[in-house]
Amino acid sequence: MRFIHRRTPDSSRVRALGPYHIEALLDEAEEGLATAYRVRIEPGQTTDVSFHKIAEEFYFVLAGSGVAVIDGTPVKLLPGDFLRLPPGTTHGFITHDEALEMLDIHTPGCRPDRDTYFAGQTPPGFGLKEKSHEPVPE
Repeated sequence: MRFIHRRTPDSSRVRALGPYHIEALLDEAEEGLATAYRVRIEPGQTTDVSFHKIAEEFYFVLAGSGVAVIDGTPVKLLPGDFLRLPPGTTHGFITHDEALEMLDIHTPGCRPDRDTYFAGQTPPGFGLKEKSHEPVPE
């Protein structure tokens, strides 16, 4: 394991996945026990509802505002707000007049193609690879 320092935002590290613009702050080979992303959702967007079977997820609002829908309950988000989502917690986001930017950390690590599930249709860019399916605890 080595020390990592990155300047952000870095457009070369950003992927557009459905309504999300996700900047991976750690490459897959660097992730260790967690993954970290800078997430941006543009104004006027509603994301699909997702959840993780294994990963616990932490969001910290960096800028903008929006609404998180957590297990069906709307929660207004402002800069400085923090969310902790245990495994299995469904969540989605709604933005209105401004973009929402958040730091997003998963432990253990999670990627758009690993331990990311959707309650409905899977948005473009997401999807599990057969080889990366992990056993789900009963």
